[in-house]
Amino acid sequence: MTRRATVAAVAGAAALVGALAGGASDASHAAQQQQQTRPNVLLIETDDQTVESLRVMQNVQRLLAAQGTTFVNSFASFALCCPSRATAITGQYAHTNGVLGNRLPEGGYYKLDNTNTLPVWLQRAGYYTAHIGKYLNEYGTRNPNEVPPGWTEWHGSVDPSTYRFYDYTLNEGGKLVNYGERPQDYQADVYAAKAVDLVRRRAPQAQPFFLWLAFLAPHSGGPREPDDPRTGGARRGAGLATPVPAPRHRNRFASEPLPQSPAFNEADVSDKPVAIRNRRVLPPAQIAAIRENYQQRLESLLAVDEAVGRLVAELERLDELERTLIVFTSDNGFFHGEHRVPAGKVLLYEPSIRVPLIVRGLGFPRGRRLAQPVANIDLAPTIVDVAEARAGRRMDGRSLVPLLRDPGLSWGRDILIENGPGAGNFAAVRSPRYLYAEYASGDRELYDLAADPYELTSRHGDRALARLRGDLARRVALLRRCAGDACRRGPRLAATFRTDGRGCVASRFGAALGGTDAWLLTRVEFFVGGKRRAADMRRPFAASLPRRLLLAPRFRTKLRLRAFLRDGRVVTYDRLLRACG
Repeated sequence: MTRRATVAAVAGAAALVGALAGGASDASHAAQQQQQTRPNVLLIETDDQTVESLRVMQNVQRLLAAQGTTFVNSFASFALCCPSRATAITGQYAHTNGVLGNRLPEGGYYKLDNTNTLPVWLQRAGYYTAHIGKYLNEYGTRNPNEVPPGWTEWHGSVDPSTYRFYDYTLNEGGKLVNYGERPQDYQADVYAAKAVDLVRRRAPQAQPFFLWLAFLAPHSGGPREPDDPRTGGARRGAGLATPVPAPRHRNRFASEPLPQSPAFNEADVSDKPVAIRNRRVLPPAQIAAIRENYQQRLESLLAVDEAVGRLVAELERLDELERTLIVFTSDNGFFHGEHRVPAGKVLLYEPSIRVPLIVRGLGFPRGRRLAQPVANIDLAPTIVDVAEARAGRRMDGRSLVPLLRDPGLSWGRDILIENGPGAGNFAAVRSPRYLYAEYASGDRELYDLAADPYELTSRHGDRALARLRGDLARRVALLRRCAGDACRRGPRLAATFRTDGRGCVASRFGAALGGTDAWLLTRVEFFVGGKRRAADMRRPFAASLPRRLLLAPRFRTKLRLRAFLRDGRVVTYDRLLRACG
């Protein structure tokens, strides 16, 4: 019997004894045993990490991806540090939680209502909550001794020292502790040691824990090193801020080539918004600096990868790995010269918004790669779900747990991509096939990602896409103001199920799909008991099926409609049917 099954069995036995005895102490003990059945949650987050860079993280690949589920279409809804992190702990888009930047007045730590966030909800649900590392931008600039609400144990980096790999300050439960310039003070190693120590102390306890371990890498940070790209002189404009790899990893990737996709140093940007149109072609000196930055960013991730290995090993040693949910992600992606952007994020293009998301544990299938679009709005709902907690906000995202039980499930929703106020302000809808954006400046962009995955040619002026563009504009208008359920809606379709008995099937049964968005449908497939039995590629997208496909009358069989839309969305509709006896 597994550890989790053993714990569940013990909890069930204790609850039964308590119920029979009718004693308050027994009931309390039963509640404590029930608490043991809830999982530990370990959220590991990097800063500014691209999906491409995962290839150098062998522990993440071997211990998390190979043993868990990778979401290959995971996005940051607001590709900037503080808004992304605020979304992670609220389950809300930035326009809903109000954090629209890294600092006041648009955003930052003091913009968010920190009394109503994920750690508060988990603490109320009985969790031991702990944070190690970077929090929301500007944390500690008013009161460096402050411990935010909801955290049982706190090791938060104090701004602005957060952005130094050496010589930084942590608030350790209300006490400021300075870390110096010795090799053992390297920031990622200190964070890793604290995380392993917490797991060693807390994992064996009956009380489940939630740990948010937030690394700075591969974000840039001090101190500057001799091989950092220089600024000034003949190399003016070539200088880029870089991270600091651990001493043992310095120059590990000194010969690594810079990936150059078709979007790298894009030749023709005439179809792009003004902020991109005004960028010059990257000169050789700046390309050399981008490569050096890229190499150092890869090197800085190796210490994070080692930390993942240590944490998994410690959980396994304690026999706690099976009842721990591990989530690995980043707050946003990063540019390395794509679309003439030498460094940074915030923009709506793939290098900026696409982020890693790997989940291991609690039944998430091993080695599986899921294509359903997900985003950082889904982190809090997922954790609330597995922790059996109650959110204090109306969340815009949804739990990913149903996908582990049913990988074929598809919601058909869009993902909103947004950013803060100003001339570059935009709101965009990201569907599986199309990216459509509207800017405050009046600029528009529309990319067919199936034909143009590197977003080289905007088709916002293409008359052949006029109807689709109008529909995408409608969806942007809804999403940029959405809250709660309105953010999770799929296409405007309606499934009609037909039986010929009193709530059961006597001879044949069928289904059809229609609705306002039926013009977007390209194909509907009909599954009975998990097997595809029919498909229709023309209106009215219907099928009629024989009763013999159903199970015996005393059992129900699931009929699923799987609808494919021309914008790449997929949505499923289910109905349980029973044959008449």
